[in-house]
Amino acid sequence: MTAAKALTIAGSDSGGGAGIQADLKTFQELGVYGMSVLTAVTAQNTLGVQGVYPLELEAVERQLESIGADLPPDAFKTGMLFSSEIIRITAAKIAFFRWTKLVVDPVMVAKGGSPLLLEEAVAALRADLLPLAEVVTPNLPEAEILTGRAIRTLKDREEAARSLIELGVRYAVIKGGHDESGDNTVDLLYDGSSFTYLEAPRIATRHTHGTGCTFSAAITAGLAKGLSVTEAVRLAKAFIQAAIEDGLELGAGHGPTNHFAYQRRMRGERP
Repeated sequence: MTAAKALTIAGSDSGGGAGIQADLKTFQELGVYGMSVLTAVTAQNTLGVQGVYPLELEAVERQLESIGADLPPDAFKTGMLFSSEIIRITAAKIAFFRWTKLVVDPVMVAKGGSPLLLEEAVAALRADLLPLAEVVTPNLPEAEILTGRAIRTLKDREEAARSLIELGVRYAVIKGGHDESGDNTVDLLYDGSSFTYLEAPRIATRHTHGTGCTFSAAITAGLAKGLSVTEAVRLAKAFIQAAIEDGLELGAGHGPTNHFAYQRRMRGERP
């Protein structure tokens, strides 16, 4: 038996709801072998981020080299990269090893508002990482920062998606969870020629910590297993919707989603 392999390059969330922990849980639930390159350690729980401690650049580089020398991923994703130096060394190693099927989750701010990407690193994200990406998955505030344009309407989202494609990424997914104006969440997928809207009922809950990490990890898992980008995005939408709907109700703040939920539903089990 040969397992599909997926890699996450991201930070650690000590509370387990986001980051490396959420990615590896998602990989496991979707039947791919998960690997990790750690970029930073956070002291974090559902109430917020109490500390951010980036790793030395050499530590990140050595991890990437270890994976590249022995366990090349079938698909991989980036999450919290924190600094321009980490972004540039990551991009350099991706190019050196010729890895493909990169999903970029441009993590910038934690659910509670703490910054997870230095302001000066945004330019490096645009210039060095996005041209290597198969898919980028910003939420609305992240898409505004990456494109430098305000996003208020669905037409604005389409224009932002076009701008992201112009930066070199092949598929743009703009997530609509931050738009609370309707009964549904609406995500936009753009492949450079056509738009696809993916809708799901909005769930009234504060337990949405790690949704972006989990969504992008599910796309990565789908790509690692040979799905097309559209199929992988649809899988991720179903996975995160189940994870939010069947909440775990953990913690006093922004609690994590339920990574068990999707597979339990597939087996016909009750939440």
